[in-house]
Amino acid sequence: MEIPAPKLRHAFRLRVELGAPIEMGQGRAGVRRIIPIIGGKALGPDLTGEVLNLGADWQTIFADGAAHLDTRYAVKTEDGAVIEIVNVGSRHGPADVIARLAKGEDVDPTSYYMRTAARLETGDDRYAWVNHMLFVCSGIRRASAVEIDYYAVE
Repeated sequence: MEIPAPKLRHAFRLRVELGAPIEMGQGRAGVRRIIPIIGGKALGPDLTGEVLNLGADWQTIFADGAAHLDTRYAVKTEDGAVIEIVNVGSRHGPADVIARLAKGEDVDPTSYYMRTAARLETGDDRYAWVNHMLFVCSGIRRASAVEIDYYAVE
């Protein structure tokens, strides 16, 4: 028997609007900050709706500039389902690229790494499939937003 190789299927894109970072200062592992999630859009094909004005990205910034991303937020679909998203990952790259991102510049997304793994959950039967699906994501950082493509691992 062959072990089946996973396949990735593009499920949706999120455009997540961010509030001003709240700086916490030096923590045990690095500089800590909280970035509020204040809205956005879910752009199909599998989910379409709005990112709710709640949640945050709880980041740890390491000495080398790499960021550990730890987010929790929710999407309300166009047909009224609420889906929780927990997304954890990493963003890193050359020091000059990370500095430009920190200034809010648009930077070629191939010049840095921003990848995450996500767990989705809902009580709405129409979207129950998300409760049993793994997602991997690739993202880009903008001045006051992130764009993240979610891929269902099949």
